[in-house]
Amino acid sequence: MKEGKMKVVVDAFGGDNAPLEIVEGAVLATSENQNLTVVLTGDKEKIYSILGDRTERVEVVDAKDVITNDDTPTLAIRQKKDSSLVRAFDVLKENDDVVGLVSAGSTGAVLTGAILKIGRIKGISRPALCPILPTIKAGKGVMICDSGANVDCKSEHLLHFAIMASAYSAIMSGEDNPKVALLNNGAEEHKGNELCKQTYPLLKKLPINFVGNVEARDVMSGDVDVIVTDGFAGNVLLKGVEGVASGMSKLISQEAKKNIFSMLGALMMGKFRGLKAKMDVNKYGGAPFLGCKKLVVKTHGNAKREVVKNTILQVVKLHESGLNEKIEALVSQMTEKLGDVVGGENG
Repeated sequence: MKEGKMKVVVDAFGGDNAPLEIVEGAVLATSENQNLTVVLTGDKEKIYSILGDRTERVEVVDAKDVITNDDTPTLAIRQKKDSSLVRAFDVLKENDDVVGLVSAGSTGAVLTGAILKIGRIKGISRPALCPILPTIKAGKGVMICDSGANVDCKSEHLLHFAIMASAYSAIMSGEDNPKVALLNNGAEEHKGNELCKQTYPLLKKLPINFVGNVEARDVMSGDVDVIVTDGFAGNVLLKGVEGVASGMSKLISQEAKKNIFSMLGALMMGKFRGLKAKMDVNKYGGAPFLGCKKLVVKTHGNAKREVVKNTILQVVKLHESGLNEKIEALVSQMTEKLGDVVGGENG
């Protein structure tokens, strides 16, 4: 466990609610952790106009440009050198006491910056985006790795995703031996496309608790802690779950208002709001790009101050728990068992 003073750099102009909610979230994070200093990157005049005199353990790095979702990620990282995101990556790369980065901006730009500016942990073939979805079991989430960073994958990539997400899950859940499953179109070992068929027997050899295949309908059962998949299937799964949850919430609200007496309706809507809160992915903070040399966490594009705060404190927790060191140790064990299958240097 690492303890002591540290800094987290935050892209203050990434996301739909920047800079107000990002800055307010940063202030909330410093108020909850006295060892934390937050470095905000972006237009300093606008940032200071929000901060006022709340500058204790808050630093500002001026950056006049902004990367948007309309920008091509690689070109934006290379050409928009005075953007809040690129400046944030510069701060992360150049300062040993800055342990991680948070942004609510373009997912593609954050991933590109992480690869070009920070680089991968030795032995890891590709970083993977790993959000947490709620499940029907109270207080228990399930991690989806990968959920969009790598659309086309080989077996070695899924093996790396599995060990990284297993280490991440152990830290976030407190469980020593999280259950890891492979997303598939059937529970039987012989099911699936060629990628799944090739990956399944290799996952059985890893130093993790691999429990077999899981179908999409069982993702939110709470029976497994980590679901490993390629970025295409993972992103479709994630967006599908989010869409169904949103649609059901709207449908229930419409039906309740139309068919139930006002008092009963008000009581029921209170129950539904409680259910919606339990199924809110925002409560878990952001999704880390596992496998980067330093912690890079992408929070939701519509994140407000509470979510921003949670994401910053999530970075602190991952740093103090030694996530990257645990990933490195698992990579070493995996390489000893599987050799050239998991070389990790060829993307």
